[in-house]
Amino acid sequence: MSATSDRLGEDYGERDDRGRPATEAERPGGLGERPPAGRPGSGLARDEAPGGPVRDGTSRRGGRKGGGRGDRPMVPPASFGSYYGKPIVKAPVWHHDIAAYLFTGGLAAGSSLLAAAGDLSGRPALGRAGRLAALGAVTASAYFLIHDLGRPARFHHMLRVAKPTSPMSVGTWVLTAFGPAAGVAAIAEGAPLLPERGVLGLVRRLLPPLGAAGQVGAALTAPALATYTAVLLSDTSTPSWHAAYEELPFVFAGSALASGAAVGLLAAPCDQAGPARRMAVCGAALELYGAHRVETTKGLLSEPYRTGRAGRLLRAGRALTAAGVAGALLGRRSRVASALSGLSLLAASLATRFGIFEGGMASAKDPKYVVVPQRERLQRRAESGDAGGS
Repeated sequence: MSATSDRLGEDYGERDDRGRPATEAERPGGLGERPPAGRPGSGLARDEAPGGPVRDGTSRRGGRKGGGRGDRPMVPPASFGSYYGKPIVKAPVWHHDIAAYLFTGGLAAGSSLLAAAGDLSGRPALGRAGRLAALGAVTASAYFLIHDLGRPARFHHMLRVAKPTSPMSVGTWVLTAFGPAAGVAAIAEGAPLLPERGVLGLVRRLLPPLGAAGQVGAALTAPALATYTAVLLSDTSTPSWHAAYEELPFVFAGSALASGAAVGLLAAPCDQAGPARRMAVCGAALELYGAHRVETTKGLLSEPYRTGRAGRLLRAGRALTAAGVAGALLGRRSRVASALSGLSLLAASLATRFGIFEGGMASAKDPKYVVVPQRERLQRRAESGDAGGS
C-alpha cells in the first residue's frame, strides 16, 4: 500500500514543470518550494498556465524579496495616452472661427478706444479711422461667432437669458450693446455727405449728437469686449487656458490696444497719430507681460504655449510686436514707417490670439496636462497636511 501511494504521488501529484517527477527539493515543503499559480506570492500572472512564460507587465505579488522566476512590475510605467480610448478632458468643439472672433473682437474694442482718444485730443482723422474700423471689426466678429454657432438663431437664443455668472452670457450682451453703438458712431461720420434740406437734412442734423452718444457707449463697453473672451477661455476645463486665468485678460487687453493703435498708424496722418503711438506702447507692454507669464509661470501647463504651432505663433507675435513698437517710435515723421508699424502690430495681435487658442486646444488633447498637475496638487496637499499634523 505504501509503495502504491508513493508511486501514485510520483506519477500524478509531484512533477516538475516539464512533467518529470519532482525531486525532493522541489516538492511542497522542500527547499525549492514554488506556490501554485494565481495565489499570493506566486511569480505567475493570474492568466498564466503553470510552467508557461511570464508575460510582460506581470509580477509576483508579495512573497519573498527577489524570489520566484520572471518577476516584473504588475503595473506598467504610466503613460498618458487616453482614458479607455477617450481624452480625459473634452476639447471645446471650436474651430479657427473662434480664434478669428477673438482677434476681430479685440480689434473692434481697440479701434473704439482709439476713436475716443482722437475725439478727446481734437484729432478728427484719428477718430474717424477708429470708428470705421470698429464697425467693420465688430461686424466681422459677429459673423465669425455666428458661423461657428452654425445658424443665427443660436445667437438669438443666447439673448433670452442674462446670467452675470456666465462669461458667455455676459459676452453676448456686451457684443450686442457694443455693435449698435459702434454702428451709429460710424454712420454719423457720413452726415456731412447728406443734403441740408428735407428729411435727409433732418437726419444730417440728428446724426452728430447720436453719433457722439454712440461713441461714448462704444468706448464704455470696449474694455469688457476686449477682455471678456479671456474670462470665457479661462472658465473652461481646458488645462492651459484655465491655469492662465490671471494673465489672459492682460494679454487680450494689450492685444486689443495694440491692434487699435495699428489702425491709427495705418490711417491717420503722422501729425495726428500721437495717441496711436502711445496706445501701441501701452498695449505692447501689457501683451508682452501677460504672454511672458503665461509661457513661464504655469509649470507643465506653460509647455503648450512654448511648443508646436502655438509656440511658433507666440514667438512670431513677440517679434512683430517689438518691430511694430520700434517703428512707431522711431518713424514718427515717416508715413511709410508708420504704416509698416501698423501692419506689424496687426499681424502681432493676430498671431497672439491664434497662439493662445492653439495652446489651449493642444493642452486638451494630451492627458498629461490633466494627470500630472492633479498629482502635483495632491502631493502638495498631502505634504501640507503632514506639516500641519506635525
